[in-house]
Amino acid sequence: MRGKIIRGVGGFYYVHAENGEVYECRAKGIFRKEKVKPLVGDDVEISILDEKEQTGNVDFLLPRKNMLIRPATANVDQAMVVFALTHPKPNLNLLDRFLILMNRQEIPVIICFNKTDLADEGQARDLEQIYRGCGCEVRFVSAAQKEGLNEIRVLLEAKTTVLAGPSGVGKSSLTNCFLPEEHMEVGEISRKIDRGKHTTRHTELLVLKSYGKEDAEADTDIYDQEGELPVSSYILDTPGFSSLYLQDIEYEELKDYFHEFAPYESFCRFQGCMHLKEPDCAVKEAVEKGEIHRARYESYELLAEELKGRRKY
Repeated sequence: MRGKIIRGVGGFYYVHAENGEVYECRAKGIFRKEKVKPLVGDDVEISILDEKEQTGNVDFLLPRKNMLIRPATANVDQAMVVFALTHPKPNLNLLDRFLILMNRQEIPVIICFNKTDLADEGQARDLEQIYRGCGCEVRFVSAAQKEGLNEIRVLLEAKTTVLAGPSGVGKSSLTNCFLPEEHMEVGEISRKIDRGKHTTRHTELLVLKSYGKEDAEADTDIYDQEGELPVSSYILDTPGFSSLYLQDIEYEELKDYFHEFAPYESFCRFQGCMHLKEPDCAVKEAVEKGEIHRARYESYELLAEELKGRRKY
């Protein structure tokens, strides 16, 4: 039977199988022999040892599409980074760092600003202008008021999505909007390992279940007319972060991660222009004309200074 590892704790791997059940599995000795460690997100083949107790063995790892180191996970389709419009005020430098790290790993990003109910329209409009050319989907929601969730639901459909962002931005509230009330799989895992449901100490995939038409009619903002959300949709819950280090990013390559620069770079006077102190720079001219948002350019300047300073040591 095939399935996906949704959590790994203490040598046990919890596999969401194609029949919709979650099995507590051990990895066969061949993995240790070959020095291969199964990861959350891995697609696997398992054999069932006890159907009643829902235990089994992980027999085989299917080929990985990609692999993240932090958090350690495999087969990620996209990332969704959540910031609050207010309470707390979004740290855009931190957001830009996240975009760079995901871009470097070729993982598409959805930028989700939560708490629209606590902010005015001007704040959302300003952020939309800042990130309009960054190459990411940008969405605004209120998890508390269940506003704007349908657009997010569609973007999550049939994908494995890493959910990230600082603490206090409403990630848990947003996640709960897309989970069944009973949280069946998560609760079952918690019972087996005798831990609380909401721990963030371990990387965990949350399974987004299919919903029926009654649910769709009850909340049309979350569900489309078909009322279907495939079982193959997952969210990878991760701990909140307050800082991100641009590890392995070189000073000269930083500009490549700001998509807004690309249409202008061929018009710069110097090939390989860093768009900082060089004369006749088309990117800087675009900033002055408002074609590239100044906030994004200033973030680029700060990050470039950081990377340049690091290179000296």
